[in-house]
Amino acid sequence: MDENEFLAERFEAHRTHLRAVAYRMLGSLSEADDAVQEAWFRLHRADTGEVENLGGWLTTVVGRVCLDMLRSRKARREEPLGVHVPEPLVSRADGLDPEQEVMLADSVGLALLVVLEMLAPAERLAFVLHDMFGVPFDDVAGIVGRSPAATRQLASRARRRVQSTAPAPDADLDRQREVLDAFLAASRGGDFEALVAVLDPDVVLRADLGATAEGLAAVVRGAENVAKRALMFSQIAQFARPALVNGAAGLVTIHDGKLAGVMGVTVRDGRIVAIDILADPERLAGMDLAVLTD
Repeated sequence: MDENEFLAERFEAHRTHLRAVAYRMLGSLSEADDAVQEAWFRLHRADTGEVENLGGWLTTVVGRVCLDMLRSRKARREEPLGVHVPEPLVSRADGLDPEQEVMLADSVGLALLVVLEMLAPAERLAFVLHDMFGVPFDDVAGIVGRSPAATRQLASRARRRVQSTAPAPDADLDRQREVLDAFLAASRGGDFEALVAVLDPDVVLRADLGATAEGLAAVVRGAENVAKRALMFSQIAQFARPALVNGAAGLVTIHDGKLAGVMGVTVRDGRIVAIDILADPERLAGMDLAVLTD
């Protein structure tokens, strides 16, 4: 085995971890893959002969690449108008594959990713690297170009935002499914009272229907308002089927052989506290339907 093959083998041993870091930073699987690929290019060009912890070195490189991508995204004003639901990681209802389990460690649900999207790039980096992956503040500080104390403050602000905005879900997947099944049955049956009963009074629904759906992509708050919205789409609910969305109970809607929607829910104390829907046709067209139909 020559030096390049050896380096590639060592890199591949860290690829899934690096992809998990990049997905939390960027909220996009395709952009995460781009960031990981850029890390490989930088590794290939670097002199890492004296690097003792290659995994840590690569993690900070991916963090720096993602920070640059987030800043560039903002500079070009690429943030979508209205509601933006990050790219979900969808799998069959009967379980995740080993790579998906690594990708979704720490319960990275859609509700959490939505909150991470609201953070400033440096705050997001500090929170993701330190709180999720245990990277020391001294190392994170070198990426964001601030002192360790200032970097702690970045992570602290992000942590408060996450804790106050992203509800912690019930861990019992079977219980999540029971609650979601009750929601789906009530929606299909047009049962308003049953819908309200399964929703938390302060439930938040976020629907990303894409740029062509002016005025429809919005945040809806409160059990009665969300129940009314669910009844508006009771017909399409007939085509919904169970799936895992970012490792939690969710639904996918497949109509006429096409993916028409992905819905993730956050269940806490037996009620739905957050619903995140991706129904943007352009973004859905790029998702792999085979994983749900094989």
